Amino acid sequence: MQFIVKLFPEITIKSAPVRKRFIRVLRDNLKELVRGLDFSVRVVRDWDKIDVFADGSEPAQVAQVADILARTPGIAHFSQVQAFPLGDMDDIFQRTLAIWGSALAEKTFCVRVKRMGDHDFTSIEVERYVGGGLNQHTAARGVKLKDPDVTVKLEIKRDRLFVVENQRPGLGGFPLGTQEPVLSLISGGFDSTVSSYLTIKRGIRTHYCFFNLGGRAHEVGVKEVAYYLWNKFAASHRVMFVAVPFEGVVSEILEKVDNTQMGVVLKRMMLRAATNIAREMEIGALVTGEAVAQVSSQTLTNLSVIDSVSNTLVLRPLITMDKGDIIDIARRIGTEEFAAAMPEYCGVISRKPTTRAREERVAAEESNFDFAVLDAAVANRRTLPIDQVVDDLLSDSEAPAAQDFTRQVVIDVRHPDEQELRPLSLPDLEVQHIPFYRLDSAMPGLEAEVEYLLYCEKGVMSQLHAANLRAAGFQNVGVYRPGSNRED
Repeated sequence: MQFIVKLFPEITIKSAPVRKRFIRVLRDNLKELVRGLDFSVRVVRDWDKIDVFADGSEPAQVAQVADILARTPGIAHFSQVQAFPLGDMDDIFQRTLAIWGSALAEKTFCVRVKRMGDHDFTSIEVERYVGGGLNQHTAARGVKLKDPDVTVKLEIKRDRLFVVENQRPGLGGFPLGTQEPVLSLISGGFDSTVSSYLTIKRGIRTHYCFFNLGGRAHEVGVKEVAYYLWNKFAASHRVMFVAVPFEGVVSEILEKVDNTQMGVVLKRMMLRAATNIAREMEIGALVTGEAVAQVSSQTLTNLSVIDSVSNTLVLRPLITMDKGDIIDIARRIGTEEFAAAMPEYCGVISRKPTTRAREERVAAEESNFDFAVLDAAVANRRTLPIDQVVDDLLSDSEAPAAQDFTRQVVIDVRHPDEQELRPLSLPDLEVQHIPFYRLDSAMPGLEAEVEYLLYCEKGVMSQLHAANLRAAGFQNVGVYRPGSNRED
């Protein structure tokens, strides 16, 4: 199979050196992403496109390559093509007929040709010849130049003909790693996950910083969604996940700060901590999911007071977006279910929060705060690569007690899209499909005498949820690994 990958338009208007660098980075990112496939894939860069050649041609293999291309930043769109040596007009028609003939039945169509090189015919002449032939030799309803049911696309590049089988939109944006890194303050809700996605899409290597306000279930959920974002859109680059224990900071605020000022003070403490962490990680900017006036702490006045504690650049990709638009993006990228199922914990809820904070009033409240507590939180943070987020959660989880089970059942916890792309079929075991975001509510209704083995492709989501369910008292939960049945 072959795919032609077209660059995001903003790349093509860069200066020649920058454009070459962006294309090179995109090629290297794709090489890294296809490395995990079980068939050979070759990625070749050109001035205006990237060619992807794969040995496999089975529908499942085509779907896997297309899935990678659809979620890699820097791609405007990509086409699956069949390539041939360029022949005469009739040869072009015959090649096109063989691929598109049956698909045009009872449909209107038009032919569109893009041509590069010197030829003794024009693009319009090819369109007329091929279009006329298809109209005569297929069961199409006829040619329709405006809004047809099907557009047959051909590309002629010097001595090669490319018949486009289908075309899909890409993610857009810039290739990941072409911009400086950032540290995203992630809570797991709609806003912080979408803002992180938008920075990834813009080519920014996005690390994660989570402030734990007092809940293991919340930390599990945030690690899970951070891993999902990285694995789906940014797996070509390694990033870090930083977890900061903020329970002590919350307690100090509750004891020392006036109720109306607590929300603003908490945000200032988070920004101070994130600034210090980013400085140590040599990261020059922070990212938050704040939008103007969405909550009381996000008025322009309050944001100004919050930002005054740091000289680090703070990016707010969602600053003027409506909540509905943010949720729409979350739904499209697959994080809506995470956010909806995310355990909520907020230890700082003001009864009458200020919307017009004053710097001097907030500073006076903070004068009672013991900043050694904040320093201790930063010092006690845990930093680990995003692909190892499960490790510290498993370290303090108990293995299920040995007991007799009537049978084993595998639960596929992957997102439905992943289940459809790579179905799990086990001839010797029953497989149930319960997406990760429904596990907590589904487990109480399952049979206690059955051992349930959770499955996901890389084992991270399954281990996260197995550890969390064991901590919640479900000792009949394990992790399924193909070839080994279970892992405690």
